Amino acid sequence: MAHISTDDDNLIVEIEGLDKLWALKSRLTIPLAHVRGATADPGILKEPKGLRSPGTHVPGVITAGTFHIDGERIFWDVRDPAKAVVIQLADERYARLVVQVPDPRATVSLIEDALSG
Repeated sequence: MAHISTDDDNLIVEIEGLDKLWALKSRLTIPLAHVRGATADPGILKEPKGLRSPGTHVPGVITAGTFHIDGERIFWDVRDPAKAVVIQLADERYARLVVQVPDPRATVSLIEDALSG
């Protein structure tokens, strides 16, 4: 699971617990100027993930780490698709972040507020 917050002009994604091990990341810091938006998307887990490099994928259990598909690099950290949020990025290492959060609606609102403020 991930905890998402904003600090000054950055979006901060903190990977929590054992997910740090599976995702091979503990924190991502993205300038808000590079964040294009966020949506709660429980259906995202059904989409193809692409090639894992590096990361963990056990269908129905966990998808975590870096995946490559259609020329894009996507960061995943999801166990429960009902709590998945997709964050669209531009000019970053990752084209999208797909992360599980405690409250998807609140997280999307937090990001939208930070982008409009």
